[in-house]
Amino acid sequence: MQTSFQRVAAAVTLAAAALAHGPASAAANEQFFPLATYRVGAYASSGIPVWAGMIDYLRYINEVEGGINGVKLVWQECETEWTAEKGIECYERFKKGLNGAPVAVYHPNGAPAAYALSDKAAADHIPLITLGYGRTEATDGSVFPYNFPVMLTFYSEASAVINYIARQEGGFEKLRGKKIATVYHDSAYGRETQAPLKLLADKYGFENIQIPVADPGNEQSAQWRQVRQLKPDWVFLRTWGVSTPVAIKTAARFGFPVNRIIGDIWASSNEDVLPAAEAGKGYLALTPYPGGADFEIHKRLRKYILDTGKSDLKDPKSFGSVYYNSGLVNAAIAVEAIRAGQKKFGQRPLNGEEGRWGLEHLNLDDARLKEIGFLGLMQRLRLSCSDHEGGGALKVQQWDGHQWKLITDWVQADRNTLRPLIDAKSAEYARDKHLAARDCRNDN
Repeated sequence: MQTSFQRVAAAVTLAAAALAHGPASAAANEQFFPLATYRVGAYASSGIPVWAGMIDYLRYINEVEGGINGVKLVWQECETEWTAEKGIECYERFKKGLNGAPVAVYHPNGAPAAYALSDKAAADHIPLITLGYGRTEATDGSVFPYNFPVMLTFYSEASAVINYIARQEGGFEKLRGKKIATVYHDSAYGRETQAPLKLLADKYGFENIQIPVADPGNEQSAQWRQVRQLKPDWVFLRTWGVSTPVAIKTAARFGFPVNRIIGDIWASSNEDVLPAAEAGKGYLALTPYPGGADFEIHKRLRKYILDTGKSDLKDPKSFGSVYYNSGLVNAAIAVEAIRAGQKKFGQRPLNGEEGRWGLEHLNLDDARLKEIGFLGLMQRLRLSCSDHEGGGALKVQQWDGHQWKLITDWVQADRNTLRPLIDAKSAEYARDKHLAARDCRNDN
């Protein structure tokens, strides 16, 4: 017999299957965008606005621009509940396309699925886009040709947060002797910043404290009691979903100042702070896609999608939230990668191999970002065979009790310091898997 949770999940999955857009007869000129979503479970509040942003942008491309150079986009959802197992099931269902429309790029939409699909996607020649999550070592495209941790890896996030703290303390020399604690979701996602933080602690002389939070993080008294005892100067909060407001409220209960807590990019949206109520006022967070609905793309979406009743948003207050904007950015990167690929392969639907080429030749400068309406919302981004991350910057924002306020411009990670660590990790992966690295010197 199904539990009530299973019945809800099944109903959501069936309803999502009806979200494929475009008639099957037109598949010869359609590009399929699989959507591995999580609308149920502990992380649904974070995921739902992401899909709204992605779907609204795809719908905008179809209805306002007529597709990507005339190629219409179709999409379909598959419920993953943010698990590796269901993430794999959705990928296997989607990897061959939809009614003849091929897959050019794939968003796993979750660290567990991203790790689980790394080898499968490479074997199937389908590039994974993991913006702000997934394998950091996949920055090295010579070893990971089908894995793209685009824009901001966890290593870059760790470096950028230390760079921000150094600014606040008066310079890198002022970090010596400081205590920086990381309260982290005890998963592959949460543990990913441990190596770069150790490297940076050794370089700058701060004390590196690591405090795990078991999934899903509904009870954190022990962790914040430890924080109170250790008295760190800063806390880097790397939680996710329900564990973020729990962390903020528990920190307040134990007397730790919220303006000394810096949430990572998955603890940085309205959905993370609103449940914390007054305790969240002053909370800091990192973001590679700042909150706000005043960017040019929002004006276009409001006119053509929201005001015409075509938005996927169920809660209008989420329009312009960090997670909604992350959906926009993810969708825009995929669209622009396909557009780049079409310059080489023709104005037609692309397969995964061609989508990979497009990603490795993606170049979004300020002029292009302004043209597509993303200037200020998205950082400049240039990818290549040897660099699947590009960017490496973020902004810091602060919650004022009602909305996010940006308090910095782009804070750049020290990617030169991080790269040897990344290369060593990718080389170890290549040895373990008996892989021969590509030669990226003739990247064209």
